[in-house]
Amino acid sequence: MNLLPINRLGARETAPNHLEFGLFLPWVSAQDGYELSVKVIHEADQFLQDIPPLVFPLTHSVDPQYGDYWSGQADLSQQTPPHPRSAWGQPGRYVYRYMLRRPNAEAIDWIIDPFAREFGVGKLSAITIGYQDHQWSDAESSWKTPKLEDLVFYELMLSEFARDIDGAIQALDYLADLGINCLEVMPVSNVALSVDWGFLPIGYFGVDERFGKRRDLLRLIDAAHQRGIAVILDAVYGHTSELFAYEYVYRRLGYRENPVMGPFAKDYFGVSTDWRREFTRDFFYTVNLYWLDHCHVDGFRYDCVPNYWDGATGQGYANLVYATYQAVRQRQGAEDHLMRFFDGSGGVNLIQCAEQLEAPQEILTSTYSNCTWQNDTLGAAQGVASGGDGDAMTNTLTSLGMRFGLMGYPTVATHNGDTLPKTALQYIENHDHARFVCNFRTTVNGHEAFNDLFREGDRSQWYKVQPYLIGLLTAKGIPLLWQGQEFGENYWLPDAGMGRVALLRPVRWDYFYDDIGKATVGLVRSLLRLRRQRAEFRRGDHFFYNDPSRYQSHGVLLFSRQLDGAFSLVALNFSDEDQTIPFSFPRSGDYREELHGLDNLSGMTAGAQVWLRVPSNYGRIWSI
Repeated sequence: MNLLPINRLGARETAPNHLEFGLFLPWVSAQDGYELSVKVIHEADQFLQDIPPLVFPLTHSVDPQYGDYWSGQADLSQQTPPHPRSAWGQPGRYVYRYMLRRPNAEAIDWIIDPFAREFGVGKLSAITIGYQDHQWSDAESSWKTPKLEDLVFYELMLSEFARDIDGAIQALDYLADLGINCLEVMPVSNVALSVDWGFLPIGYFGVDERFGKRRDLLRLIDAAHQRGIAVILDAVYGHTSELFAYEYVYRRLGYRENPVMGPFAKDYFGVSTDWRREFTRDFFYTVNLYWLDHCHVDGFRYDCVPNYWDGATGQGYANLVYATYQAVRQRQGAEDHLMRFFDGSGGVNLIQCAEQLEAPQEILTSTYSNCTWQNDTLGAAQGVASGGDGDAMTNTLTSLGMRFGLMGYPTVATHNGDTLPKTALQYIENHDHARFVCNFRTTVNGHEAFNDLFREGDRSQWYKVQPYLIGLLTAKGIPLLWQGQEFGENYWLPDAGMGRVALLRPVRWDYFYDDIGKATVGLVRSLLRLRRQRAEFRRGDHFFYNDPSRYQSHGVLLFSRQLDGAFSLVALNFSDEDQTIPFSFPRSGDYREELHGLDNLSGMTAGAQVWLRVPSNYGRIWSI
């Protein structure tokens, strides 16, 4: 893959008040009668009926690699303002769009710049005159992306978590104190709607204006790094909005072929990108390197991988993560900000996380992805929560015990001589699913009863979630918390429909202060502190005590984490009654109960059977 010449693309201020524009538009040439122009207006003027945008023509040329290229310029100081009240020529943001005139047909207006670094309202690109890039803190030069085994993810959507980027920055101290060291930020790319999850992108090189400005996001990343928190972004490369320029223009032109878009793999969602096209591959590779190099992100969560998965040696996903890894690896020793990925151990700590729910093990064994989402643990947990007696409960608990240990997942893999650590994420909540408490009971309040979208999980059932949280945060793999999960957020989410993505569900921070919130966040803090202090929970062996007659049939699940001389036993009770179970510790000595310091065990003899009490809907952790 090759980098596009980003310095020639999009809108750039190349001298004071002097703008230049550049756009690749393959198969659209002046020789065929096409004329491309850009409409520009000061942001303060855009809603005033007497002030029209100024129009500047673009000139066509041919790039030796990518073909038809259109470019032009606008000198703001040399143009007469379109109206005496216009802000034209003044500092600030200018919004713009392209328009394509074609022979014998209506002009195609409202073409959004696919290379814009900023965005205005809705379908407008933007550029700030006199823009000053973020000045990175001195601490940024010494920042190191955490190793895979040490990561604790926190998934958030900026508008729901804290309204905007500034709010998220204010919450960083809280997240660091909680024990989080990696933010997984849902898409920041430009979309058409004001309330949206962001999975139908229009622009890829900037942050949507509903969250803030481009420099704001850099401030967030810098501030997060100063607090020991990595930042990865949700990357949506397998599909786009129908308003994405390379879909919108060629569909309006009626072309049978498209230089970027088209059916490729599974085509599940949105308008698919065609990774057989060189321009498509280079476009998204350039997006990756822009965010890594210019914006200092620590990696990506690649959304909906099946949309561009054509195998381990294909042109799509596997090719992208390989090229991205190699681009970073080749910078080793360069003494620049990409040194954040190198810790002296020989590895590359770039986070490349796949959302490949159909074949999560395969994506780890066959590509340069070093971690992946997987729904198996969540599915097993939902099975336990659904209840059942006898064999049904025993089987679901057995499944959950195996999922907590990531059985069948690789821990390391070698590709082309590069050896990478591998793991999967562990979660019981994320943006795609209703809050876990909804599995026990949901309620609808008063006048909202007519609308199913307003259902919520019954927080009086919060205690039933506790053993799942204990298991999640002590299990093998990377734990992920979804915004507000740590204090009992309880939104319900439909499985399908626009109600999933078009309804804002802001985190209810007042939950933090009520009894349920305080109890839940206290538990999460204790577990993350334990994970941080005891290495066996981060990189130790996992052993599941699969003994249905002793454990699962009583609603109990046992597993241990072990590393060198450290050993911890995790006992989880999913039943509504306290359980007393037999166990033989493998080592002699004194065992501390880690959650509350209760039920400490002194003078244990290796191999001798003891009886352990595990509280209902809770757990115990004994360590030596």
